[in-house]
Amino acid sequence: MTASGDRRILVGRIVGVHGVQGAVKIESWTDPRMQIFKYQPWILKSSSGKETEIRDCRGREQGKGMIAELPGHGDRDQAAALIGTEIWVSRSALPKAKPGEFYWTDLEGLDVFTVDGVPLGRVSHLFSTGANDVLVARDGERERLIPFVVDQYVREVDFDANRIVVDWDPEF
Repeated sequence: MTASGDRRILVGRIVGVHGVQGAVKIESWTDPRMQIFKYQPWILKSSSGKETEIRDCRGREQGKGMIAELPGHGDRDQAAALIGTEIWVSRSALPKAKPGEFYWTDLEGLDVFTVDGVPLGRVSHLFSTGANDVLVARDGERERLIPFVVDQYVREVDFDANRIVVDWDPEF
C-alpha cells in the first residue's frame, strides 16, 4: 500500500541489460504485455526493499523480450544494478474494469460463500488454465479450486459486501 492507501500491483520485473546506454530487458505480466508502459509511474522495488519511483518509461518489443528505457539510468552499470528489481504500479494507474470484468487483485481477499450461504474461505489468488481462470479459496483447513466462470459457477461478486457467491459443492 502507498501512503494514500492505494494498493500496489506487481506488473513486471527487470531481467537483464540491453546495450551500453542503460536500457533494460523486462518481463511484463500485463495483458497485452506492452500495456505495462501505459501504467505509470513505476515503483521499482529492489530485493533489499529499496523503492524508487520513476516516470516516463518507454519501451518496445524485441523478439520474445521487451526493452525499456528508464529516465535517469543512462549506462550499463546502472542498468545491471537493477536486474531482479520488481516493477510495481498503484492500482489507481489501471483503467476501470468493464462491467462483468474483474482485476484479479481486486478479487483477492474477498470471502467466498456458496449460494446456500456456506463459507468456503477467502480468495487467496487466481490463476489461468488456458480454458478458464481458477479462483483459489482458502479457509485455514482446506484449499478449494473453483473455476471462475461467471453465471455457471460464479453467481455474484459484491465488492461492497466483500464477498463472492459461487454455485459450488462445499465438500468438493
